[in-house]
Amino acid sequence: MKAKSRLIILAVVVAVLVVFLAVPRAEHRLNLGGTMICFNALRAGDLDVYVEYTGTGLVNILDREMIADPDEAYQYVREVFEEEYGLIWLDPIGFNNSYTLTMRRGDAEEHGIETISDLADYIDEHNAEFHAGFDAEFIERSDGYPGLSEHYDFEIPGRVRQMDPGLMYRAARDGDVDVINAFTTDGRIPAYDLVVLEDDRNFFPPYFAAPLVRRDTLEQNPGLEQVLNMLAGRISDEMMQELNYRVDEDNEPARDVAADFLTGEGLIGPEVEPSMELETPVVVGSKHFTEQEILGNMLILLLEAHTNGGGI
Repeated sequence: MKAKSRLIILAVVVAVLVVFLAVPRAEHRLNLGGTMICFNALRAGDLDVYVEYTGTGLVNILDREMIADPDEAYQYVREVFEEEYGLIWLDPIGFNNSYTLTMRRGDAEEHGIETISDLADYIDEHNAEFHAGFDAEFIERSDGYPGLSEHYDFEIPGRVRQMDPGLMYRAARDGDVDVINAFTTDGRIPAYDLVVLEDDRNFFPPYFAAPLVRRDTLEQNPGLEQVLNMLAGRISDEMMQELNYRVDEDNEPARDVAADFLTGEGLIGPEVEPSMELETPVVVGSKHFTEQEILGNMLILLLEAHTNGGGI
């Protein structure tokens, strides 16, 4: 190849790269950690959007009293977050990822435990040595074990082990612990024949999922709110259980599971044309839970399909 031809090709490649890199793009920082890591990153501008839960925003971030009505809780966090932090709650995605306590079905049936009150009474009456496995946030949060123990007036007398969320369910199934905190949308609950204890005294607030995004990011990118709201009302508790199961038990990559769902909903695919241009880069984050990784990938895939951000 002649030197002149090589120079022409090199110039074209450089030009393409300059244009490509100059286009604002979607970026991802998934599996960052717990609530406050993601929330503080959002406030600092290191993230532009991640999926948060209304109950977490209400109790864990704002340190307010529980609001049982889902719509009222959503409206409250929406108003306060925008006023105090300049952060916008978009439309709820549909599912309620509530905390719960979970046991092996056989043990629960043997001891007649159907509710959290039943568990508290059984422990009190029999001085039962229950061993619990809780994740780090549940051990510390006011809407976790400390508040639950006070609300139901009981304390697990056995050893409370801090466990990775991905290990708790197997530990319960295999008998290493007797009770765990769980999330109602986790597909391992039915798969491992665990039983959800009813929150009969209404301790846990509603935890409806919705994208939480910086107001200035929305203002700088007209049309972004419409793209991010494409998930609104589309994912039920049962559907989120199924998606979680595919990642946790079938070992499917979270991005593939997210893409499969969005394709089935007609939200991404060859027929979808970009509807907006990103004026600034948009960084999507997530906590270190399976459903968060799936949802983070869904937001990324929507941005790829509907903006000029392109693939990552």
